[in-house]
This record gives sequence, C-alpha cells and structure tokens, in this order.
Amino acid sequence: MSNEPIVHFEAASTLAVVVSSNEPLLFLSRDQKVIAASTSFCRTFEIDPATVPGRPLGSLGNGEWAMPKLASLLNATASGSARIEAYEIDFQRPNRSTRQLIVNAQILDDGDKAHIRLLLAITDVTDARAEAKLKDDLIREKAILVQEVQHRVANSLQIIASVLMQSARRVQSDEARGHLHNAHHRVMSIAAVQRQLCTSGAGSVELRTYFTQLCESLGASMLADDRVSISVTVDESAVEADVSVRLGLIVTELVINALKHAFPGQECGTIAIDYSSTGNEWTLRVTDDGIGMPSGKLVPGLGTGIVDALARTLESEIQLSVANPGTAVTIRHRGDVAREKNPPAAA
Repeated sequence: MSNEPIVHFEAASTLAVVVSSNEPLLFLSRDQKVIAASTSFCRTFEIDPATVPGRPLGSLGNGEWAMPKLASLLNATASGSARIEAYEIDFQRPNRSTRQLIVNAQILDDGDKAHIRLLLAITDVTDARAEAKLKDDLIREKAILVQEVQHRVANSLQIIASVLMQSARRVQSDEARGHLHNAHHRVMSIAAVQRQLCTSGAGSVELRTYFTQLCESLGASMLADDRVSISVTVDESAVEADVSVRLGLIVTELVINALKHAFPGQECGTIAIDYSSTGNEWTLRVTDDGIGMPSGKLVPGLGTGIVDALARTLESEIQLSVANPGTAVTIRHRGDVAREKNPPAAA
C-alpha cells in the first residue's frame, strides 16, 4: 500500500493546525516561501490571508519581513547547523511604532528529508516589556520616596532631640530635667534606628552591623566619657526591616536602662549585647556588670513597658537573671514566626 495518501493527510493536518493556531505561526519551505500562515499572524501583522501562500517571507506586508539576519538564521536552521531559540528582533513598519518580537524556529520532521519544512513562531513582547518597565519605574520611584521620607523623619527627630536638650538646660526642677533627658535619649535612639533603616533599604537587615551602629549612636549620645563601654557580639543573622526595628528598640531600651541604673558611682563598666539564631529560634541577651537589681525585677517605667510590648509582638519571652556581677536580660523566641525570611535569621 502506498504511503502517499498518508503523507498528504499529514500535510493537510499540519496546515490545519498552523492556520487555526491562536499564536502567530508561519509554515515555511526550505527556500523560505510561505506554505501557510496562522489567522493570528495575519491579524497581528495586518496581512490579507489570501495573499500569503506561496510568497517569499521577505515580501510579506510592505517588505518589513525582509530581514537578512533572520533569513540567514532560517537557512542555518533548515540545514540543521543551528536553531532559532528566543531570537529577539525590532520589527519596524512605516508610520508605526517599533515592536519587540521574540522568534523561534524549528524543522518539522515528517520523515521526508527531501522536503524540509520550517515552523516559525512569533511572540510580540512589546506590551509586556512596557508593563514590566512601568512596574520597575514605579517600584524605583516608591523606594526613592520612602528613602526621602526616612531622611526627613530622621532630621525631624534630630531637631526634636535638640529642642528637648535645650529645654532641659533651662528648667529649674531636677525632676523635670530628668524627664526631659529621658525623652532626649529615647528620641536619639529612635533617630539611630531610623538612620540604620535609611542605609539598609527595604530588604533584610544584617544584625551585626545594625546593632554595632545602633550602640555606637547610643554611646555617642549618652556617654560623656569612656567609663562605660558597649560591646556587640552577633552571628550572621539577617531579618526583615520591620523585625529589625523592634529588636533595635528592645536593645535601645535595655541599654538605656543599664546606663541609668547599673553603674552608680562605679569607676567603669561594660554592657554586652549578644544575639544568635538557629533555624527559627533566636536569643537576644543584654548583660551589664553593674550593681545588679536587688529586687530581681526590671525597674518599672516606660522603657520596661516598651520592652515587654515589643517582645510580645515578636512572640518571645523575657527572662531576668543575675550575671554575677550585674544583670542579664534575655529575650528568647522558640518557635516559627511568619515574618522569618532568610533562615537561619531571626524573625
């Protein structure tokens, strides 16, 4: 039985598939004459379907498909020495804007080596590229705006801190002066947190650098001499920005608390900040070698309330212990936290 009817049937099937395709397709002979074009191709590139069959690829439309580089690649594909995969071309037509096209081509192997056929698939990515660029531009503009707001907030905090310090110098009441100094310290600590966020951007924050710079800012604003030093020991942990803010505020309040209460009359002292994490578990420990807390409890006040509230938002527990000498406050998180981003970072 002859195979000729089968060959003709397969060719007819191929033509039907090409013509009915929802994607722009061209079915080409080896010499790049159009055997069939999909309805989508004709509609996309505004070509009369009746004029397509039998025409050279380069003569379609107003000659805009006459591209030497594309023709060369199609010849190489037909000979088997190359294959067009995601080849990008700038498609230009008279009085039309340039379109970005992605072209793929391959040999259709029907077993007849004497009759090479090529299938050319075209994808217009112009609109997708424009949308992606618009999205990138919006994200970039948002990031710039957020950074500008952060800088303005940091500058405003510095101004507020200066006003508080000037007010503290003018008041006669020791109690009022103490309250103003406390407010000044807290504003300065928040300003330090804000400055770190400005440099870290919207991504994850590496805690070693963050805590080091934070403690340097606290020391510069609260320590008049080298009598008390602040040390930082942190592993490779990195957390999201909003988590770093809460951790930074906890460190700030505990350091301020130690500076206020741990070293009355002492020649020197040290405050140590340690942070480590394993998987979803992390531990933050702030230790001083001061006089300790005879009551065995944190001194009640605004700072204590802030630490307790922040610890709850981090789903962690607070433990106070004797450091011999001094006091240690440990904030420990033992389970999974939804905001974890980069294990073994803290959350």
